[in-house]
Amino acid sequence: MITLTRLNGKTFTLNAIYIEQVEAFPDTTITLTNGKKIVVRESVKDVVELAQQFYQQISIIGLPRETEGWGSE
Repeated sequence: MITLTRLNGKTFTLNAIYIEQVEAFPDTTITLTNGKKIVVRESVKDVVELAQQFYQQISIIGLPRETEGWGSE
């Protein structure tokens, strides 16, 4: 779950698994898999970073691998 802020200043928690798309119109608009749209104060970059942290936390994605030396064994 990630915590975001609506334009009116109220915070809420969103299950980032349901994020389909994040765009700037110029306000950051999150489209969920069910088609619902949510406008937030955070930047697109911030939403992406929060979602990535959440995915790592629940082990959907791993930490980035270092490419140097990869496959040289």
